[in-house]
Amino acid sequence: MDIRHLRYFVTVAEHGSITHAAEALGIEQPPLSQQIRQLERNLGVTLFERQTRGMKLTEIGEVLLPRARTILDLQAQFLSTAEGLARGERGHIRVGLAGAVPLLPVIPLTIRRFREMAPDVTLSLEESNTPALCAALHEPSVDIAIIRPPFTDPSRLSVFHLLDEPTVIALPRGHRLAKEPVISLDMVADDPLIIFPRELGPGFHDAILSAYQLAGVTPTMGQQAPQIAGTVPLVAAGLGVSVVPRSLSQIHAGGVTFHAISEPAPRATLAVAIRTGQNMPLVTRFVTVLRTACRKWEQRQHDTAPFADSENL
Repeated sequence: MDIRHLRYFVTVAEHGSITHAAEALGIEQPPLSQQIRQLERNLGVTLFERQTRGMKLTEIGEVLLPRARTILDLQAQFLSTAEGLARGERGHIRVGLAGAVPLLPVIPLTIRRFREMAPDVTLSLEESNTPALCAALHEPSVDIAIIRPPFTDPSRLSVFHLLDEPTVIALPRGHRLAKEPVISLDMVADDPLIIFPRELGPGFHDAILSAYQLAGVTPTMGQQAPQIAGTVPLVAAGLGVSVVPRSLSQIHAGGVTFHAISEPAPRATLAVAIRTGQNMPLVTRFVTVLRTACRKWEQRQHDTAPFADSENL
């Protein structure tokens, strides 16, 4: 049965006349009458009583009319959803965020604006570490991952650079350098360095240690934090100092001061990863919006104060 037959049936029922229904459908009367008769033959029922002044639904026609309308509504919804998916305006995407990424204002701001741009899209957010997010992409339990590159297994993943966030050094209250606006890493070489396990973010972990080496010193290794953001509370407890992404300065942990680092200073690089060959327009659209926002954010950093962030993307 052609879906057009149901549309013809509903239109004739609503107009009560082949003539008026044909006008509404933009077709001739004889073909419409033939299509209605063919539908009746296919179904093995009589849908209309033919009267001199029009068409009247039979009892069977009365029963089938709302069901025909339901099918046509479902078809319209199906087509609308398909078109929305093709344009990246409908659907569900799962976004994974590496440690401390949600604290960088440009990330949650971009997610919020994307939801405003595409209100029919559902976003699910999951925070984890870079290796776990890359594994989740392969499973796949996430569609997009904002990670801290590099990572050990880039196979079957496409990775796009987002930004290089400046870092700051976190000092405990009362530290001898607490009043210094800018600190070089050789000035804190003897302070225990609180850092997260390398497997949680190999790229950022190695960048921190390399910066110490470029400064001509070897850090005194202190206690490990369970995650990147977990370094700040340990600094507040007086267990050492830590090099963290600048966005972590938003954590209002009592007893911690944040200071700019003189060169060589590490950068906290962010990238977005997706499965290679994925063909979801929604994913492509989100990645495009995110990369554009991050590019604008980086451009603005040259004109802002050391610890300022702006929502003007």
